[in-house]
Amino acid sequence: MQFTWTYTGSEARKVRTFLQKHGVSHRMFSQMKHNGGAILVNEKPVYTSDYLKDGDKVTIVMPVEESNDLVVPDYKPLNIIFENEHWLVVDKPYGVTTVPGHADRLHTLVNQVKGHLEQIEAQDLVPHVVTRLDRDTSGIVLLAKHRFAHAVLDQQLQDHTVEKFYLAYPSGIISDDHGDINAPIGRVEGDFIKREVREDGKPSRTEYWVERCYDENGQHPMTRVKVQLHTGRTHQIRVHFANIGHPLVGDDLYNGPLWYGLQRQALHAYHMKFYDPFIEDFREFNTKLPEDLKTLRDID
Repeated sequence: MQFTWTYTGSEARKVRTFLQKHGVSHRMFSQMKHNGGAILVNEKPVYTSDYLKDGDKVTIVMPVEESNDLVVPDYKPLNIIFENEHWLVVDKPYGVTTVPGHADRLHTLVNQVKGHLEQIEAQDLVPHVVTRLDRDTSGIVLLAKHRFAHAVLDQQLQDHTVEKFYLAYPSGIISDDHGDINAPIGRVEGDFIKREVREDGKPSRTEYWVERCYDENGQHPMTRVKVQLHTGRTHQIRVHFANIGHPLVGDDLYNGPLWYGLQRQALHAYHMKFYDPFIEDFREFNTKLPEDLKTLRDID
């Protein structure tokens, strides 16, 4: 796979500096050097220390990523929202782990994506997860289909410029129409899975807007909120709402009430927006609530 840009400018500029501004990282330079890639200017090989002049066409040729035999393909169909040569956007159901781990190495979303890539005879067979969701959170997951796309989006994630919105149902009545939870999150000592708000945790910020409150004559009080993630810590939304006394309905891990027959936390990633450098414009995706959460929308 290759990508080409044209340099425009009156001053000479190093190839490395030009490519870094287009998202090519130090690691990618190394991969091209040692794994069969190339850097070309006007279709001729160059060094990264060479200089460009106005009108030069700069091309990077990325080496093909071979399949990892440790990741077994799963040919279960995906619910694909969008796909092109760079991106794969899927609507993940709850109950599916995003990446292989000790709990599941055969039927995760990554296994399914690898099966899909094999079926469409893609050249690169290594799925790159850009955003991930907890096993029992449903909604939009973004994957890159090659390492360059992954590197570009990873930088956007670090800069907190990828827009991610969720719909959540915390238990109890949240009185304020808007809230901004800024509390560091870290791992609970002695627990591989659970997280908590703690002083030595990583900075974490969750913003929310109340959409509706449900009281049911004092039975099963809960609130529907729109949530925006400004950081991406493990279990962030779940931990933050539990910390302010409103654990999500169905979230057994964080002591949320098990109401309405839910088999998982009431949390769905419904919106994502990011800048796509390949079209030099934004891409925006939305997905509807799954059936098990639709029943919560109209509870009296």
